Amino acid sequence: MQANDIRLLKGAAIPTVLVGLVVVVVAALLAGAKGALGAAIGALVVCVFFTLGIIAISYASRVSPMAMMTAAVVGYAVKILLVMALLKAFEDVTAFEPRAFGWGAVACTVAWTIGEMRGFMKLRMLYVDPDGRTPGSG
Repeated sequence: MQANDIRLLKGAAIPTVLVGLVVVVVAALLAGAKGALGAAIGALVVCVFFTLGIIAISYASRVSPMAMMTAAVVGYAVKILLVMALLKAFEDVTAFEPRAFGWGAVACTVAWTIGEMRGFMKLRMLYVDPDGRTPGSG
């Protein structure tokens, strides 16, 4: 991973973990230990899925911009489908509160997305080659 990717990951992960902790506390107050467990699992799922997404996009960016965009779109679609599948699979679970899982996943997804957007805005990346040369032309 490049330094920009690490900064982006930290910029998204830190607020997500903080929001996850708040969601766990709120769920514990509203639904007890099962609620806290559900919210914690939701936060963990979001953190793992989105971290893997950034890693995949980082490695795809080494190949080409087209591969990076493909990895981003496919990764997004896969994450959304997996979260929806988990929500469906966990709707009748008794070991933890499924609603707390859902709300934890939603809150952490929003936090991750905002953190990632903020991180992109703060990155100082050139999107135009200042030398005016095309890649691979020598």
